[in-house]
Amino acid sequence: MTDTDSQAAAQATVREALALAPVIDGHNDWAYECRLHRGYSVDGLEAGLASDTDIARLRAGGVGAQFWSVYVEDSLGVDEAGTGSLAGSAAAVQATLEQIDWVYRLIARYPDDFALARTADEVEAARASGRIASLLGAEGAHSLNDSPAVLRMLARLGVRYLTLTHVHNTSWADSGTDEPLHNGLSPRGVEYIREMNRLGVLVDLSHVSPATMHQALDATSAPVIFSHSSCQALSPHPRNVPDDVLTRLAANGGVLMVTFVPQFLSAAYSDWFDGPRTGPAPSVTVSDVADHVEHARSVAGAAHIGLGGDFDGTDEFPAGLEGVDGYPALLEELARRGWSAADLAALAGGNVLRVLRETDAAYLSGGAGTPALEL
Repeated sequence: MTDTDSQAAAQATVREALALAPVIDGHNDWAYECRLHRGYSVDGLEAGLASDTDIARLRAGGVGAQFWSVYVEDSLGVDEAGTGSLAGSAAAVQATLEQIDWVYRLIARYPDDFALARTADEVEAARASGRIASLLGAEGAHSLNDSPAVLRMLARLGVRYLTLTHVHNTSWADSGTDEPLHNGLSPRGVEYIREMNRLGVLVDLSHVSPATMHQALDATSAPVIFSHSSCQALSPHPRNVPDDVLTRLAANGGVLMVTFVPQFLSAAYSDWFDGPRTGPAPSVTVSDVADHVEHARSVAGAAHIGLGGDFDGTDEFPAGLEGVDGYPALLEELARRGWSAADLAALAGGNVLRVLRETDAAYLSGGAGTPALEL
């Protein structure tokens, strides 16, 4: 088979895969990008933007559903003494609501392109109507200001996952990039996991420490996700997931959504990124991402992997994956490695759609019953 024939065969496999299931990406920071650089405007987002995301590129990338990250810094509203740095702040709650409002306004401004989705059925209905399903994920429990009532209200607004920490620890969970404080989860953190299960809000273990990962898996009664992480066995970055955690995803039913952040994919790039950056950055390519996907499949299983690009959440991306139109390039690389259309469809979106469906009943019930945590 010639290179041209091989490329054509890979492209045909990808087309078949995306007909089975669209890309459902776990994490995109376009809302935060528009907070920083566009004053939260939703005008002029069709094409040609300097950001990693626009409507034309979402369409070109085969994106059928996106978890929009409603992220704000975990230092927001914290004074110089650090007061409030663990619990969060009222300012973080406000800014998270502003991010949610941006997503709602995005959908209203482009009703032919986007539809709000909170459940698997709504994702599929959006796809059937030719629109991109817009889901919500809150990145970091500092957005709650340690208030279970805020968690419940975010769920009512459509938030379907909560990342337990961001860069720093919260008052009840340890981050992977901070000094341990709770040795994983505090007892209150365990109760938060139970409350999230009751509400149908997915537990997102990206950003947390390995101890937090294990304790959350011990506590949860529902599948977990990693909305944007990669594999520690290939790149020992603290944002990545160790194999002993990946092996637990099969029993839990959860999904690791492999991210495209170069410093998480390549130890050489991470060393350069954390250093003086005096020379050129080491090359990171689509092949490196495919290596992480294949490692995750070999450890966790083909039913427990997905994609979480983190577009507009970092400055650089692998060659060939510079924007949201790049997903087919990754899927083609995997097709050339022998992946079937069915396995590519599961990776692209089928697996995380299953997780969503398995937790929809709890979400739709509105957390019926007694809260695990009161005010």
